[in-house]
Amino acid sequence: MNRWKLLFVSLIGCIVVFGGGYGVLSLTNSPTFCASCHEMAPEYSTYTASAHNQISCVQCHIKPGFTNMITHKMKSMKEVYYHVTGVPKQIVQTEEEAVSNENCLQCHSKNRLVTASGDLKVNHKQHIEKDIPCVTCHAGVVHAKIAGRGINVEEARGEWTKENAEKLIEKKYLRPNMGTCIDCHNKVNNGKEPWKDVAYIVPPNPEELEKKLEENKQEAVKDTSVEATTEGEKTEAASLEHEQKTQDIILQAIGKQKKNVKISMECKTCHKQTVIPKTHKKVDWNQKHGQTAVQQLDKCMNCHQDSKWVREIPKEDIISLLKMGNQKIKYTPNMTLAKDQARTNKFCAACHADRPDGHGESNQWLTGHASKAKTSDQKAECFVCHDQDKPKADSTAAKAPTDVYCKYCHRTGFKDDKN
Repeated sequence: MNRWKLLFVSLIGCIVVFGGGYGVLSLTNSPTFCASCHEMAPEYSTYTASAHNQISCVQCHIKPGFTNMITHKMKSMKEVYYHVTGVPKQIVQTEEEAVSNENCLQCHSKNRLVTASGDLKVNHKQHIEKDIPCVTCHAGVVHAKIAGRGINVEEARGEWTKENAEKLIEKKYLRPNMGTCIDCHNKVNNGKEPWKDVAYIVPPNPEELEKKLEENKQEAVKDTSVEATTEGEKTEAASLEHEQKTQDIILQAIGKQKKNVKISMECKTCHKQTVIPKTHKKVDWNQKHGQTAVQQLDKCMNCHQDSKWVREIPKEDIISLLKMGNQKIKYTPNMTLAKDQARTNKFCAACHADRPDGHGESNQWLTGHASKAKTSDQKAECFVCHDQDKPKADSTAAKAPTDVYCKYCHRTGFKDDKN
């Protein structure tokens, strides 16, 4: 009889222990549990405002399977330690915690060829079979890349409410950005497989960046024999390399460079419909588009902007974003802005860096160009490439593509300068 009592008590005990354990697991798996920590406010707010708000956090962040669940829970004890001893300055997904394809494929099909918008042609199966992680392209689908944007830092957490999240989550951060596709394809064309480096698919850890920066400073202090100009020379060389790379990519995108290209980066390769404005089809568009650029620069920049061709995301200020909200800034015609864009924008420079055909032979152009620069509008076109005055070495203005300036010859200026 005592044996049966012992068995009954043991059974009840097991039910209590395992039932309680299951209850604890269920509790810690719920999004509301994640939200109970103040430092998770940005992540929880973006989650609730995303299209994935009907699934639990663990469905993405823990690989399927009971063993993976228990292992993750044990590793997560360090998060409790950090919460008690000191809230982290910023929550950044580690390389170990990168969302796997296995998680995504629980809901999504790998056979998709066209995106939900119907415009992009992306062979998902081909990417997955190459072991390219889904998050390489879809890193912002839930949290809108808030870590990369720097808006989930400690001092900004108090701003994260459901209402503010709606303002801070923009489509351009939820969707794959074109720079990611271009950067990856460009690396493949150069014989690389960037997705094999896990650091390529997760945001950089700010603490590690600070540590690396400090180490570099200490190394610089130790090596006193290095001249002060060396760092500046390195920066300038890196800048020139970046500019050349950007221009090469743009030339590929517009179909002007097709040599040694494994994956085409022409717009039509990935886009089903590349809508070319009617104005661009005019016979004299190449010669006359400057006037349109001044009047409609904001529209031009929707397609022709450097930031679309770059994978990195610039840091943002959360207060400025909230003040601006989703309002659109109305553009007013501005010759200076158009000129600066033509000088600094690499898309424009793909053509503007070359000597115009109309300039002809130097000697002939030198004596005959006056008739081409009679009016203010004509001169304005000249000033896209030429400065009127000698450029100052310490000037912060957009640098002209050529060092030929008007007053080198026209030392007294022009008759209509007063106007």
